[in-house]
Amino acid sequence: MAISVEKALELIYTNVKKTSLQILPIEECLGRVLAQNIVATHNLPPFDNSAMDGYAVKVEDSGKSVKVCETIFAGDDFSGTLNTGNAIKIMTGAKIPLGTQCIVPIEETQTSDEGILLPDNLTISRHIRLAGEDIKKEMPLLHIGDTINAHQITLLASQGISHIKVHKAPRVALFASGNELKMHFEQVTSYQLYNTNTPTLLSRAKELGCEVEFIGTAQDTLEDIKTHIKSALECDLVITSGGVSVGDADFTKEAFGAFGYKILFDKIDIKPGKPTTFGKIGETLILNLPGNPLAAALNFELFGTSIIHALSGAKSKFTNTINAKMKVDYALRGGRRSLIPGVFDGEFFTPCENFSPGMVSPLGFANSFIMIDESCKGLGADAAVKVISTKFSFTSATYKSLVSL
Repeated sequence: MAISVEKALELIYTNVKKTSLQILPIEECLGRVLAQNIVATHNLPPFDNSAMDGYAVKVEDSGKSVKVCETIFAGDDFSGTLNTGNAIKIMTGAKIPLGTQCIVPIEETQTSDEGILLPDNLTISRHIRLAGEDIKKEMPLLHIGDTINAHQITLLASQGISHIKVHKAPRVALFASGNELKMHFEQVTSYQLYNTNTPTLLSRAKELGCEVEFIGTAQDTLEDIKTHIKSALECDLVITSGGVSVGDADFTKEAFGAFGYKILFDKIDIKPGKPTTFGKIGETLILNLPGNPLAAALNFELFGTSIIHALSGAKSKFTNTINAKMKVDYALRGGRRSLIPGVFDGEFFTPCENFSPGMVSPLGFANSFIMIDESCKGLGADAAVKVISTKFSFTSATYKSLVSL
């Protein structure tokens, strides 16, 4: 019996364990998920410093001519004190000398016989970056489950943190099955097809931060599929496409069964992608996707990405949606959850005009899809929908409904 999408996702989230841990240099942690809390080790800035190239002065010298007695560059260890009637020339980032009340930018001063003439509107702390105004010592910076991006590496570097503890990248093995399939670097005959599923799924898994192994394309024989499975079982997740339907040459489930495949679900009440299957062999997760390219890709976006986010250790592991409006009227039969590919322009969602489970062209045009509830028989223009992106990762720390009613 086919289960609901919600039940399928629940089975995924309750059966996927996070990958183990490793310590890496921060430069190698892009896209990894943090396995420790990070607290600031010192203030940033660590000392009061100049926000401008200018002069360190006293507020009481507003509108007066003052003598320029020193110059301080960024990185100088200056220990002198600023006195009334004097100015110290200072460069951006240099440590503020004792006695300084504000910084006057060079362009706001004029030369005079005594040195420089100051404007008459000086105010306390103007153009001074105070110690700790950006980050204070012992302030929480990053948390377990955060995904490391370039700007979080900025935070780590600012604290002199060189190595952090992260979850290992999920290891994913991929293979397809089908006598009719050839890889894009092989020659096809008039009765064969290029294998588009494996390059697509391989690329998406890499985009999601996985280490990916391509096992090849299995022939539609029990023994060849078993050989491919054996080669893949050291990975965290094995993804296949094809061979999970009810045809005479669909041996995938039987082949996996020889290795003790524990099936958690093998039918989902969804269109396309009803035969999508998920289970485990030991600690290795198995996702069997349909062979039709559009069905395989959309079901990967719904279920494969959920598995990968859960494996990665991310606290934001749940697929999130973007609120949008329909650009046009759209009619459908209803009766089953339906995945509709289309284009989201930032405000409106436009369904692809022509698509079916076996097509590849909609994947090239679409940047998202919607999942329409089985009770819905049509959506009017401007109707509210929930868009699921296929071009970037958009996730949430809490589970949210993905269905457009």
